[in-house]
Amino acid sequence: MSNPYRNGDVPLSEISSFRIPYGNHPSQYGDLRLPTSLGRSPIVVSIHGGFWQSKYGLELNDPIVEDLTRRGYATWNIEYRRVGENGGGWTGTFDDVIDAINQLTQLEKSYPLDLSRIVILGHSAGGHLALWLASRNHTQNDAFEKTLRIPIKHVISLAGITDLKRTWEIHLESGLDGSLVSSFLDGTPHEVPDRYRLASPIEQLPIPATQLLIHGELDRHVPVELSIAYHQKAVEQGAHVRLLTLPEAEHFQLIDPASSAWKSVIDSLETLFSE
Repeated sequence: MSNPYRNGDVPLSEISSFRIPYGNHPSQYGDLRLPTSLGRSPIVVSIHGGFWQSKYGLELNDPIVEDLTRRGYATWNIEYRRVGENGGGWTGTFDDVIDAINQLTQLEKSYPLDLSRIVILGHSAGGHLALWLASRNHTQNDAFEKTLRIPIKHVISLAGITDLKRTWEIHLESGLDGSLVSSFLDGTPHEVPDRYRLASPIEQLPIPATQLLIHGELDRHVPVELSIAYHQKAVEQGAHVRLLTLPEAEHFQLIDPASSAWKSVIDSLETLFSE
């Protein structure tokens, strides 16, 4: 279905915003934004980055979800428990993002949402969680208590952390005093190898969803090599995956609505919704 508001001209007076909990913890909530004049809207679920650390929150993605809502999409910008909060990290963060997605089945009862058209969009650590969520369509195991009740058909990973073990190695090679990945999983790949295997998107391939990887070649926070390696393995395993590398883009330009990189994201999103 074509989008009549692709240029972002939904009037602000026709946009409603709601902060809605999906659990009892202060970080278990999402911000739902709706273009109220358009009827049942396709949904972009937004998952923010920040290396899963509690000092970074969903406001990182506020500019892009505001832009997306002006373009006619409903947006569900989710918060989740992170490292530094009670219950964050292994396995609470994973449980939270599943619960936040499942909450859409309740929101549909009260708001004009089209659950047949959902794209999960994650940036950086949020890209990791988005790809991991898509793997839950066909993978269940005893490490995670929650069951995903909504099939995920489309994912956009913006500079996503696709390989947790390799990211841990990159941090080690960079001379960091402790990897943010080991803080997230509460251990190194040598100490808790099963956690790295179960939580890393590259270890879940092939994932039964259309996956689009967008990564800036100038990214110093999450090297583009992670998306390149993931794409190569996914293609070898027959996954429906595409890779778009942006030669002039760095990490945060992918979530800057004023950047040319964001235009690439918008064009890709429209392609996914038209499939």
